Amino acid sequence: MYEIVSDGSLDLGLDRSNELGVHVVPFYVSPDGGENHKKEIIELGVRDFYQYLIDNPTIFPKTSMPSLQDYLDVFETIAKEGKDIICLTITAKLSGSYNSAIAAKQILEEEYPNIRVAVIDTMLITGLQGLLVEEIVKMKEHDYSFEKTIDTINQIKETGRIFFTLDTMDYLVHGGRVGKLSGLAAGKLGIKPIITLQDGELFNGGIARGRKKAISKAISNLISYFKENELNPDDYLFSVGYGYDQEEAGPVIDKLRNEILKEYPDFHQDIRRFQIGATIAVHTGPYPLGMTILKKEF
Repeated sequence: MYEIVSDGSLDLGLDRSNELGVHVVPFYVSPDGGENHKKEIIELGVRDFYQYLIDNPTIFPKTSMPSLQDYLDVFETIAKEGKDIICLTITAKLSGSYNSAIAAKQILEEEYPNIRVAVIDTMLITGLQGLLVEEIVKMKEHDYSFEKTIDTINQIKETGRIFFTLDTMDYLVHGGRVGKLSGLAAGKLGIKPIITLQDGELFNGGIARGRKKAISKAISNLISYFKENELNPDDYLFSVGYGYDQEEAGPVIDKLRNEILKEYPDFHQDIRRFQIGATIAVHTGPYPLGMTILKKEF
């Protein structure tokens, strides 16, 4: 038997994570950009953090990854019960969380040589990582072996994509997460960026004038992905993530469904919604909005 561990990037919320029996290792967030770090969810509520961003638009918070000791504390609790561990982390291309978990695994295996620990770089972030974790819970419920679960995770994670927009690039710039987006000009004259997460990295998905046109472009990019790769949307899980504005997700879900139905009239998948957590909002600002897709196992 194994237990599932994930860093706090999964954005399922504490209640849902507890319901699923997933052990969450939170990130640390410094709202004022200083040394006063708080554990996301546990010491800093998501809504409180978004309100802070709104009230302090000139301050750029910082985030730091879970420490080796944070992971080790969780791993040891599980190991003492004689259970193996499957640990999921945010994409290693955007965070060092994976490295902390690997270091904790190495220490734990010296003390508990009979406990198997698999640390997996999901290549995903936020609610997309959450979708993967929920699928892993189902694998456990269907009695997948430790080895089969790991093999399946490594197949599924390659299919994850996020198509999203932001109100401004400023937070990505200050957080040093621009990377392949360095040529993406946005923020002036109402120009909004469209960004895609693929293979653990952020890529330029274009620009649009205004929020509505940006989300329309992101939806168009999503549908083009299915068409160009000859994929069936009914083989995938969908969710829509929002930031400060809780009312934004509903219209996006409706528009996404309507646009998919134009190309795939038999589409019948649920489209869930989730709030993007503080760890990710540090780099997106208060108004991230987008869609995630992941090939489902069940």
